[in-house]
Amino acid sequence: MQDTDPVVVVVDPPSGVARLPLVCDSPHSGTCYPADFVTRVPFAQLRQAEDTHVAALWSAAPQHGATLLSAQFPRAYIDPNRAIDDLDPELLDGPWPSPLKPGEKSRLGYGLVWSRIAADQPLYDQPLQPAAVQWRIDRFWKPYHAALSTAVRRAVADFGALWHLNLHSMPGNAYEKLRIASTRPLADFVLGDREGTTCEPALLDVVEATVRAHGYTVARNDPYKGVALIAEIGNPAQERHSLQIEIRRPIYMNEATREPNDGFAPLQRCIDATISAVAAHVKLQLERG
Repeated sequence: MQDTDPVVVVVDPPSGVARLPLVCDSPHSGTCYPADFVTRVPFAQLRQAEDTHVAALWSAAPQHGATLLSAQFPRAYIDPNRAIDDLDPELLDGPWPSPLKPGEKSRLGYGLVWSRIAADQPLYDQPLQPAAVQWRIDRFWKPYHAALSTAVRRAVADFGALWHLNLHSMPGNAYEKLRIASTRPLADFVLGDREGTTCEPALLDVVEATVRAHGYTVARNDPYKGVALIAEIGNPAQERHSLQIEIRRPIYMNEATREPNDGFAPLQRCIDATISAVAAHVKLQLERG
């Protein structure tokens, strides 16, 4: 990844398609690796952190009136779905200039800047310089948040309301990676609204009904409830509805090679129908005022 490469790609509805207050963002699908991202793990293993192909799966969103944003940089380098102070001080070789609040994700190694690729596999041979981490924040985290904030503010300003879909994929061994003991099979789709706090229940109902109609299984807030972005954006009392959607990777790609499998096309058809259903729901809510 060169300094001149885009940090985030924003796609608005094409000419002839009415824009809706529907914003979709894929913060973890970036595959352009900065030259200074030097780790101790093989590149193929490093790619296991990507939400590979998620932006492509949802690429039809603008055709339904949505604005679609996708990060171009890898989440393990710096994660735009983390708070700016969710940083493990043990990852640094010197003091940070402001107070840090590392949370559960940092404890697991998956904070603002990842410290490991798996529970027993550190990413780096030595701590990172604070100045280098600050550069990642300034060059990547802040521009992504600025672009998303612009799309959100425009929707609210123009329509007085917002529906936001935060798009992700999850590994087939998600429970294990999160160190959660569970006898339940991982659902194909996990819808996260931070236990009912970030969006109206009707939005989950629309998405779940459409996905189930295509033969996929669905869970709510298990094991993913949503992290920083939907917590920041979602406020149902102010007509700002934010939902995280996780898709189980093995249903659409080979997790080892990152190549799409035979499930990619059927899943993309399901997603297209889901976007259409969400867009219809948004239009209905706007008509009702």
